[in-house]
Amino acid sequence: MFRVPLVTIIGFALATPLALAQQTLPGPLASGPASDVPVALQIARWHMNDGDLASFTFRSMDRLFTTRVVPRSGAVWPLPQADHALDFRYSFQGKPYTPEQFMERTYTNALLVMKDGRIVSETYRNGTDAHSRFIAWSMTKSVTSILVGCALAEGKINSLDTPISTYIPELKGSGYEGVSIRHVMQMRSGVDYEERYDFANPGRAASNHISSLVKNQTRFADVARVLPRLHPPGTVFQYKTIDTAVLGWLIERITGGSVAAYTAKCLWEPLGAEADSFYIMDGAPGTGREFSGAGLNATLRDFARVGQMVLDGGVANGKRIVSADWIRQSTQPFGPEDARRGGYGLQWWTYANSEAFAAIGLQGQYIWIDPATRTVVVKLSYFPPGDNSALDEETAAFAAAASAWKPQ
Repeated sequence: MFRVPLVTIIGFALATPLALAQQTLPGPLASGPASDVPVALQIARWHMNDGDLASFTFRSMDRLFTTRVVPRSGAVWPLPQADHALDFRYSFQGKPYTPEQFMERTYTNALLVMKDGRIVSETYRNGTDAHSRFIAWSMTKSVTSILVGCALAEGKINSLDTPISTYIPELKGSGYEGVSIRHVMQMRSGVDYEERYDFANPGRAASNHISSLVKNQTRFADVARVLPRLHPPGTVFQYKTIDTAVLGWLIERITGGSVAAYTAKCLWEPLGAEADSFYIMDGAPGTGREFSGAGLNATLRDFARVGQMVLDGGVANGKRIVSADWIRQSTQPFGPEDARRGGYGLQWWTYANSEAFAAIGLQGQYIWIDPATRTVVVKLSYFPPGDNSALDEETAAFAAAASAWKPQ
């Protein structure tokens, strides 16, 4: 057997520059003060949305971040199940496709279809299963909306028309001063924060993502204290995660606890969830906050339970979670709907010329709800980064076909 002399190995090791064994932070991460987050973990977070990795990272966030658990408790809300073959087709850009083609074409990790509270199809792909907990990304915004509805019903908030700076005086002097909670929920706060993630030339949003979520040097919501005003409140729709982060801060302030604790009390426990969920945090225990604009992780079925509860007017398995009026308000568009983009309510997206509405998250996360046919579709995906408008449109076409489908 050929053996390399030990002295040769030692000599090579001594002659090899140390830099070859040391990871280097990408340019945007290398600037500024050093972070306590290990270099390898910063790099992993930096790449977590990459198309080649997202199928795995999007259901492994507890390996990348500090988390805070939202515990389940009590009896599980049973979801009756009668599996059917997805024996329908949908049309997109003039061509017919099967549901199996849809799942492959649109980077699907997991897909569930419910009809009138019954699971009729449940599919897991790419090594996922019923125990996998998937990142909701901005579907979390719709959960935050439910929390605000609970707080309003409990009298913790006087009115949606109360200025949010009344509850968070740290926002006085910023663009949020005097802005109503309603306008924040409608993404019409008017503050200057463009949701643009050009990391090569980072602006406010990208810089905040880096410092808060990658390096854990700041709290994501804290930048709200210094944001200027761009538009008069209530006049211009501008989608931005910082608005929902401020709503999470509001939940902390009015409940005296964490967003995770209120999610458990208001939603997860009475919902009858079957598994604990969790939020990713923007810092270590004792300093970090839940990423309330995009950080909830849960199982496919528990996301379906949230959708069914909303479809049932705020009731889960006979238990009132939030008022029917809140559900109605939340899922109605404020202002005209765009034919392609749809409209926006209180942290929920709506579809033009349809009763359907949805919680939608980055890179293909959906809880799609159609009251007309009592259908819920949950799709958890790993779209590649970038402009995914065509994938969004194809998903809407599939969901509409699934809604019209009548399993035999």
